[in-house]
Amino acid sequence: MEKHLIFDAATINVAETAKKHGADKVVDAFKEQLEDLFLIRNPQYRFNKNYKEDFEKFVAAYAGGKPLEACGTWVFFPWSKALVHFLNDAEHQEIRTARNRNLITKEEQDKFYNAVIGVAGLSVGSHGAVTLALMGGGREIRLADPDTISATNLNRMRFDFTDVGVNKGELIARYIYQLNPYAKVRLYTDGITDGNIEEFIDGLDVLVEELDEIEMKVRMRIEAKKRKIPVVMVTDNADSVIIDIERFDTNPDLKIFHGNLEGFDVASVRTSPQKMFEAMARIIDVSLVPPRVLQSVSEVGKTIYSWPQLATAATLSGVAIAYIVRRIVLGEKTRDGKLEINLEAALDPDYEENHKEQLRVAEQFLKAVRPDATHG
Repeated sequence: MEKHLIFDAATINVAETAKKHGADKVVDAFKEQLEDLFLIRNPQYRFNKNYKEDFEKFVAAYAGGKPLEACGTWVFFPWSKALVHFLNDAEHQEIRTARNRNLITKEEQDKFYNAVIGVAGLSVGSHGAVTLALMGGGREIRLADPDTISATNLNRMRFDFTDVGVNKGELIARYIYQLNPYAKVRLYTDGITDGNIEEFIDGLDVLVEELDEIEMKVRMRIEAKKRKIPVVMVTDNADSVIIDIERFDTNPDLKIFHGNLEGFDVASVRTSPQKMFEAMARIIDVSLVPPRVLQSVSEVGKTIYSWPQLATAATLSGVAIAYIVRRIVLGEKTRDGKLEINLEAALDPDYEENHKEQLRVAEQFLKAVRPDATHG
């Protein structure tokens, strides 16, 4: 990925810099950013709009005799060919997280910002990465996915058809940098491999694991457990989500996947679709999965190309990921194990009756993939 360029505003000629780098547009809303900074630092003007004179004094003091064009930084984004004027790092973080307070205090915000977060798998994971960035979390974020955006991803990922064919991680990195050019995004466009897994995990505060490959999901947990790094996985589930939290940081003896894969030959999924479905059934509590999803699994490769996923659940997954990661980073308590956020249970007046059918279908599915198992 071609990196963005950050220039000290006091050292460049903006017109010449724009021409040199082929900028198609120059975005200078610096005074508007300064007004935000002024109002944040002078909250008494929230209900008093008569602040023009004081604001102009603030601007003059800030500029110190220089033109505003020479204050802060200018950033060139090669993918959008835009040259954009920003406040310096600390002031930029101050204005972009001001509306978090006091749901997130300043001290908490600093701790959240300085966390190192890894997101492996960027379908559902893309929503988590973006939501974390929006909240000012994870200045350093590591993103891993070998896949490019396809047209079929666009039912649930917040991109458009101009992005088809671009690596998922690269698109998320572009968004994060344009939101916060001072971020540190490390891209793994080959995905997680035997050669980079340790590099990806080393030094993380939290690992968000959203991969499809069963063996690598297990490998990542083994490596995270060695390092006492907590693992968060959120699975989109029709319109709801299933959450798995493994606190290897507070319980290093915890069994991976809560012990659900004990006795299972993980390597068998390479050659047997039946074993892959069994592994999925072990990892995901099928009693939580709606009948339409379970019924669709047997149709993959027959009447449908892949299992169904919706934007509702993908978006909700991002909310859950960001919330859980924030709590872990800030040292707040979280539940361990498998949890559920179920919109149907909360909103469908017929849920209790429909749930009986869900359990019946889940029982049938479990018997098909695990004849030796009992469900319930």
